[in-house]
This record gives sequence, structure tokens and C-alpha cells, in this order.
Amino acid sequence: MIKIGVDANGGDFGVEATVPGSMMAIQKFKDIEIVLFGDEEKIKPLLTNSERITIVHTKVTMDMGEHNPVHAVRTMKDSSLDMVMYACKRGEVDCVVTSGPTQCVIMASHLIVRRLPQMDRVALCPIIPNYDKKARLILDVGANVELKPYHLGQFAIFASVAAKNVLGINNPTVGLLNIGSEPGKGREFEQEAYDYLSNLKDIDFKGNVEPNQIIDCPTDIVVTDGFTGNIAIKTLEGTAKTMGRMLKDEIKSSIGGKIGYLFMRKNIKRFAKRMDTKEVGGAMIFGVSAPVVKAHGNSDSYAFSSAIRQARLMVESNLIEKVVSALPKEEVKNE
Repeated sequence: MIKIGVDANGGDFGVEATVPGSMMAIQKFKDIEIVLFGDEEKIKPLLTNSERITIVHTKVTMDMGEHNPVHAVRTMKDSSLDMVMYACKRGEVDCVVTSGPTQCVIMASHLIVRRLPQMDRVALCPIIPNYDKKARLILDVGANVELKPYHLGQFAIFASVAAKNVLGINNPTVGLLNIGSEPGKGREFEQEAYDYLSNLKDIDFKGNVEPNQIIDCPTDIVVTDGFTGNIAIKTLEGTAKTMGRMLKDEIKSSIGGKIGYLFMRKNIKRFAKRMDTKEVGGAMIFGVSAPVVKAHGNSDSYAFSSAIRQARLMVESNLIEKVVSALPKEEVKNE
């Protein structure tokens, strides 16, 4: 039985999303147990099915607008986020799922669950829907502002193992996010990273990937520093949302648009589903010693159940053990 720890208080909607999402996951998967860390008084009225679900009570919640994540993680030990992370560290749960504040989740993963000795950094890695209906991994998208080329190498190895075991890709390929496809493009960092990744035997490096290729991506994995990745992913999310709003406005603007929608309704719904992150789960925290999945802050119950499914698969596939085996055995270059 896989035991999944859930930060029930976290996210924009808190227990209103996490509790129904947990019940949905329990219905889908007979091999999981869920431990909800959160406000019991709020959870119990929503918990219409408590099969394989238990509660660890706490009213304390990490604020979604927390400005000092290190201080919050170190001082709010009775928060639902800290409590589920400590439970994971002690082995009481096998993994963590949370939609809490991103930087707090990253810091709690690093400070409590702890980084793998073989990894020099942790990374935030979301799953991105793509044109060919096959998901992609992009990392880092916010855990590290500055990185070294060998950090990207570690991320690429971790992501390659994850792509095999979570996405079912037999021979995952890796690309470097850059401003051009040719070798020699970009800043000194990208040029050095290109050379490093080209000579790394443990991955299948295919060269540079330009930002306009992210949702029609030639590689299964894209690596970059956290600053660049965060800008890229937020630009993609913002563009997708705005395009959706523009399409709705155009449909509503004329009788012809409204009539056309009646004929195109199924196609538009299928299009929206192809780009819906609710289907793929959350962002994975790569580099720590247990699976941690960060669901989107505004996840509804369905999206949260998808994140639980993702965490379950990471545990079931023994992802962390396989990553440790794949990483180079030389001493990590701590700085």
C-alpha cells in the first residue's frame, strides 16, 4: 500500500479542493492510503468517504503570499505543509502532494525532506502539454536563479529517469532552452552548458530548443536555469489563458460566431483539454529524497487528484532509487 501525505490546508481553495480530490484518488486507486494534514473541523464535513483516509489535525496554514519562505518553513513547524514534510522525512508517508506556496514548498522539500547527496540543487519541474499530445518536462522553472552547467546535467539525468518512469518514454531526449538553435548561441552560461551536456554520456542531448518551440517541442525534456524557465512557463500560461479569453470574446461578438460555436463546440472542448494542465498533475520537486508534487495553487479537486495520481506513480516506479543509480557517483560539487 502506498501512503500519500496531503497538505490539506494548502492552496487557494484549501480543503474545498484537496479533500474531494483525495476522495477521487481513493476511488481510482485501490493501492493507496491518504493522510490529510489539515483542519479536522473543516475536513470532516467534506469527507463523505473516509475509506483509507486519515486526518492529522492542524489549523495552521502557510500563507500563499508568504514573502520569507525560509523563515516560514523554519518557524511554522505546526503548519500543514511542514507537518506533512516531516512525516515524509520520518517515513510515515511515502510522498507529499501540496498546492501550497511554491517557494515554501521548494524550501520545505530542501530543508525537511532533504536533498539527495548525489544532487547539488533541487529543481521545480512541471509537465507541459504539447502539440503532439505527448507531455514534456521543463526544468528548472523557479527553484534556482543561478546555476552551473553541471547542475543542468544532474537535472537532465533526473528528468530522463522520470520521463521513462512517469511519462512512459523509453528513450527520452534532452534540449537546452536558448535563443537560437545553433551551437554558440546565448550567454556564456548557455554556451558552457551546451558543451557540458553534449559530452554527458548519461543523456541523449539533442541541442538547443528555442522558446517558440516549447509547446511543439523537438525533445522530451528541456533544461534551463530557474529564472529563464520561470519566465518561459509563465509566458506560456499567460498566453494560453489570454488566447482562450480572446476566442470567447470573438465567439460572443456576433451571431455568426455564436452559430459557428454550436458546430465547433466539441472541437473547442477537445482543444481546451489538450492544453489543460489539470490532466497531467503538478510540478515535481526534483533532487530530494522522496517524491514531492506541487499542484497548482488554484487547483480544483480534479487537478489535485491528478497530482495524487502522479505522486503515486513516482512511488510505484521507485523513481528516487532509479535516479540515485543513474546519477554519477563522483562527489557532488557543493558551493
